[in-house]
Amino acid sequence: MRNERILAIESAFVLNRRPYRETSLLVEAFTEKSGRVGLVAKGARRGKMPLAAVLEPFRPLLLSWRGSGEIFTLTLAESDESPRLPRILPAKSGFYVNELLLRLLHRNDPYPGLFENYRQVLQRILSPEQEQPALRIFEKRLLAAIGYGLSLDRDADSGLPVVPEKNYRYRAERGFVEHDSSDVYISQGSTNIVRGSTLIALDRETLRESEQLREAKYLMRAVLRGCLGQKPLASRMLYR
Repeated sequence: MRNERILAIESAFVLNRRPYRETSLLVEAFTEKSGRVGLVAKGARRGKMPLAAVLEPFRPLLLSWRGSGEIFTLTLAESDESPRLPRILPAKSGFYVNELLLRLLHRNDPYPGLFENYRQVLQRILSPEQEQPALRIFEKRLLAAIGYGLSLDRDADSGLPVVPEKNYRYRAERGFVEHDSSDVYISQGSTNIVRGSTLIALDRETLRESEQLREAKYLMRAVLRGCLGQKPLASRMLYR
């Protein structure tokens, strides 16, 4: 008899799904305790009320599964009707967040705390004034969860605290070091140079000023590029 696991019901979100064989779905889900899991939803596209209608991205779910190996068999899927979990409407930024998780998380590895961060960012990106700060904070927390946390408050060379008025350059595998140019314009997506005030705001999760948000956006894009590799994110096509 195979060593088969049967999991208790977990809170979850669907990250992605695609047709599998004639009537089934192959689902990538992000769960509260088990992290990212691959599931086969057998017969999900069959019948008058198919399971596919439940297995939608951005919908709070309760899932259970059984099996062994890399891909499990879904045994239960239902909406999480908890009062504290409103239905989260899809947004372009939501597909971006989902793709980050698909690209950066290993299957069947738990990521304590990241599930709640994910739920929070899905809610906050629906507010135009919160969208960009929420994305930057989630990116920072995601990097920390996968072992690539950023030290934003100190110069990597000197160990001295970051000074708001100074400029710093991001060095992969080292961190942020003081940049000696006092006349820096951070052009769109073209540099790893950022003001100390932006690093401090990102560290404290208090990004509000438009200049800080712009700098943080392209800084995090550069940092994530080192983890994602050369393959572009498909979700960026939604913004064109």
